[in-house]
Amino acid sequence: MHRRKFLTGLAAVGLAGTGLTARATTGRRLIDLHNHVIPPFYLAENRDRIDVSLSRALLDWTPQQSIDAMDQHGVETAVLSLSTPGVWFGNAETARSTARRVNEYCVGLAGQHSGRFGLFGAIPLPDIEGSLREIEYALDVLKADGIGLLTSYGGKWLGDADYQPVLDELNRRKAVVFVHPTIPSCCRTLMPGTSPIIAEVPQDTTRTVMSLLFSGTLTRCKDIRFIFCHAGGSVPMVASRMTQYGPKDLAERLPQGVDYELKRLYYDIAVGGNRPAIAALTSLIPVHQILFGSDFPYRRLGESADGMSQLGLSEADQYAIGRDNALALLPRLKAG
Repeated sequence: MHRRKFLTGLAAVGLAGTGLTARATTGRRLIDLHNHVIPPFYLAENRDRIDVSLSRALLDWTPQQSIDAMDQHGVETAVLSLSTPGVWFGNAETARSTARRVNEYCVGLAGQHSGRFGLFGAIPLPDIEGSLREIEYALDVLKADGIGLLTSYGGKWLGDADYQPVLDELNRRKAVVFVHPTIPSCCRTLMPGTSPIIAEVPQDTTRTVMSLLFSGTLTRCKDIRFIFCHAGGSVPMVASRMTQYGPKDLAERLPQGVDYELKRLYYDIAVGGNRPAIAALTSLIPVHQILFGSDFPYRRLGESADGMSQLGLSEADQYAIGRDNALALLPRLKAG
């Protein structure tokens, strides 16, 4: 069978059918929008680039482990994405090939496990031409649910003018864009002896949000549905500073203000699922902009799934975060 027809068929059976089969043994039907994939070829080829100190589980990850964890904790559907360090290591052709292989691997999983997996497709930023090609392939051929980006590439955050063609194309398509933090090269050794996962990962989410705000990208690309991880990093804590100390022409770039733009964004609760973080987030944005995420396999799926009941949220809000908000954002995840 022709390769493209085969992959399109997998996409139709897999991604487009996501949500049709509920297999969660606990009776809950959570939708996990922050769930990672580590294809065996990716691990083999990039073993020396991946910081396994983040989680030894990376070395042993299998699709069946994801399914088992989902079943144990009531997750019906997980939308897969590739985490940091992504696919870019300095060579455009290699990055393009890796992004394509990762995306096709995920579509294959969706076909093998009907209703269990979706995909936020990887693209080879900062390669603009390659990224535009992969956006087209991932969304039009593979029928991915959206596109996954890192917060920064080579010391440039997403509002940088270099990335404007990619953001404009995603805006034209009204795409869902999942933004995962990374550790920028500038800041990996700022605090010797302290893991940059603590000191830098939350900050890089905040940096890229500020980049998108202050560059006017959020205003220009108003049709992109952005998802930011880990309860928004430190965004809730510095939101007022963005207004107080923003650029002099802030009113021109953000005619409706900082708060308006921040309230349009989506945020997941992965790793940020603790009372102080959620209290800060819910004081900034409405609950319908908050999504369930686990960061599996970097963290145990149960930390987010079972921990939701400890966040001081009402039962209705827990259900909205766990499922309904994701369905409003991505209606095709809805059960038939």
